[in-house]
Amino acid sequence: MRSADPKLAAALASGERTPSHSTRLGGTVLGGTLAVGRLQAWSVERSYNTDLPAAMRAFSGSSAAQLELDISGTEEESAPRLYSPWAPRIPGDAVRPGQTVVHAAGLDGHDLPVFRGTVRSRSAASGGDTVHITALDGAERLRGPAQFNNPYSGFSWKRPIASEVWCVDELLRQGGLASCQPPRAPEADVLDSNGQGGDTDLFTVLYASLHGGVNSAFGQPETVPDPGQYTWVRDGAPYTMALRPRNRRLSMSWTPRSRLLTPSTDRWLVETHVNSGSGPGDTVELRLRLDRRGAGWGYLSFVVDFAEGKVYAQSGTEGGASWRFSWRWDVLSRLKGAWHFGMVVTPAAAAGGTTPSVQPMLVGPDGVRLTGGVGTFVDPSAAQPDAELSSVELITDMATEAVQLTTRVPESFASADFAQHGVITRSVELDDPVLPLLTLPRVSGSQWEAISEIARVSMSTAEFDEYGVFRWRNYLRLSRPPTTPDLTVTSLREIAGLTVSEEMDACRNYCEQPYQDLTGLKFDFSDEFSPEGVLQIPPGHSVDVPYPVPEEGFEVGPPVPYDDAAPLTGGSRVRFGDAYVKDVSGGTAVKGAVLVSVRRVATNMVLRFTNRGSKTLWTTTKDGKPSIVVAPLKVDGAPAQYSRASWNTDSQKYYGLQQYAASGAEWVQDGATAQKLANTLRDVGSFPVPTLSEVEVLYDPRVQLGDVVRVVDGTGAELDTLAYVIGIRTSAAPGTPVQQTLTLRGTSYNGTPYDFWLAADPPTDPDASRLRTYAEVKSAHAALSELTGTSYRALKEYL
Repeated sequence: MRSADPKLAAALASGERTPSHSTRLGGTVLGGTLAVGRLQAWSVERSYNTDLPAAMRAFSGSSAAQLELDISGTEEESAPRLYSPWAPRIPGDAVRPGQTVVHAAGLDGHDLPVFRGTVRSRSAASGGDTVHITALDGAERLRGPAQFNNPYSGFSWKRPIASEVWCVDELLRQGGLASCQPPRAPEADVLDSNGQGGDTDLFTVLYASLHGGVNSAFGQPETVPDPGQYTWVRDGAPYTMALRPRNRRLSMSWTPRSRLLTPSTDRWLVETHVNSGSGPGDTVELRLRLDRRGAGWGYLSFVVDFAEGKVYAQSGTEGGASWRFSWRWDVLSRLKGAWHFGMVVTPAAAAGGTTPSVQPMLVGPDGVRLTGGVGTFVDPSAAQPDAELSSVELITDMATEAVQLTTRVPESFASADFAQHGVITRSVELDDPVLPLLTLPRVSGSQWEAISEIARVSMSTAEFDEYGVFRWRNYLRLSRPPTTPDLTVTSLREIAGLTVSEEMDACRNYCEQPYQDLTGLKFDFSDEFSPEGVLQIPPGHSVDVPYPVPEEGFEVGPPVPYDDAAPLTGGSRVRFGDAYVKDVSGGTAVKGAVLVSVRRVATNMVLRFTNRGSKTLWTTTKDGKPSIVVAPLKVDGAPAQYSRASWNTDSQKYYGLQQYAASGAEWVQDGATAQKLANTLRDVGSFPVPTLSEVEVLYDPRVQLGDVVRVVDGTGAELDTLAYVIGIRTSAAPGTPVQQTLTLRGTSYNGTPYDFWLAADPPTDPDASRLRTYAEVKSAHAALSELTGTSYRALKEYL
């Protein structure tokens, strides 16, 4: 239920009502009243779309609102001349398909938003003065192909990496809907025909929202924490949802989609958002692990200690020496709340050097900006020789959200650039996750179709509200039956008519939920991919190598560059040599010179090799053979299929056995979750809950899907009950008041049937097969003539 200003509330309570509205098409206002304005008529309809029985659909499904408008022309020109598909671009583009539509309506000039979306179609009938327009809400923005990366780490660790909430949030991100700070530069540069022009602009190599999963949109998880060590929180999250550790120093890590180089003059930005007042401790650390292969491992560590009011940056060798800087701001310890923390890193402070430079940047909950001075490591213990970035680790004591790493940050990057990217219009509201996922199911169709499927499987609801905000709500709200209404409507004033119905299809007293179990399965390598021949990569050039995404295999990160001191014989790998003689020699292995990355392009993955060194290199093994190997992993068998059931024997006594077999086993990956879903289906379907349809009420723009309405009818049905709003149809035409019709589903049923005062008939007539005796036949047919033309059997069965 939306809130309204006092004047609108007074108008709603008043007996005298003057409807008002306003409409913008492409930002152009169409004004006036329905009687004299250019807007002739309008209607909006919202309802949940699901395959559940209609009387159960309050608890599952997606809703895409549709707006219909009839607009007229001006005194000089008709609407078809102005707005038909063949009209001049000015003003015709105001109503073209894809154009924005914002509609508001209310009473006495006090309006509330009713619809926000885009035009789907327009039609103009010649000879008239009306153009009919249909528009769809935010669902129209989600027409792109639905895709997920599916890393092997969740299956490997036998721990969840995602959930239905993470999947929905990722699909929304792909459609441009922001739930938190988005990736700064998700798209890679386009190469020209000579392999130049690539890997020069800003590029996000890791992005993990931490919205219901540790899976990442770019990059993939490497180490996965135990789900018992953390929880998901919305209250206190910096944006929408955050991972909150139960104990100090919760750790997880990701492999980036590009193995950044050290030393390098490229500037990196590693950042995250935390709530310093939500968690068991006071520190958060972002740690970059550097693969020197035969020469060991290096690291760069960045820590904020909110208790001390300090930021630390450390560079060194794992298991060896290191050096660190610190910056102090007392406000860190004084001001609890959502902080944006980042560190700008230049892996080599000077050309030809090996020691990095660092600069911290922070934005506080009150908007305060903190920027530290640039610190350049000079001590040899902080040096970072030839290596590639292997992983990014998060070690946190507090609620954390939106971890990302961006490369090729420009030198002009300043505090304002850091802070402004975090200022977004948040357009997503998420509920708690209920489906933990070790692997991500394959999806097809559009992003909206995939979201609708996930809503159906998880018994959740997905919708865009009147403000254009997407809302995802799970079935857990059913465990808290409403006790107070958002709105009361009575037959004395608000209700003009209603129909109450009860149907057998709303009864589901034996519910099954299938699920799949992957815990007993192991890994196996899928078919390896190796491009034909050895690739030559001149200095400053890039080479793209596409390969198909395996249907059944897990996706892999960028190949690991190896050297002669520590050669690799398994997994995805590549060697770069400084000389090449076919089948004879690959020269000396080179580390830290070629930037290796991988990204998805449509149905393919694309490897990119960019030579940042000063001499030509080849993708060759030590003995002169091709060295690129992509080794996807796959499950070594099919997951076991099980199901859990839940039933109500009391209901079966009165209504018989009514089964509902759910689907979507690939989305339910453990028995406990399957049992919870089956129990929920049973609870909402054991007894047929009445549906109140065609409830015509006085127009109230505050009503929303999912609201609880108290219906008091003393004239017809004699009822006083609470009900969920599962459908809203609102329309207005010249000369008539705004009409609003609600579809409601009761929050409970009308008790268990008594039936004790009835003598129910059996399903089969006991007399149907009763045999007559000879004496009965004789007494009924005394004369011989009465037996002519019939059979003895017929005489015995029918007197």
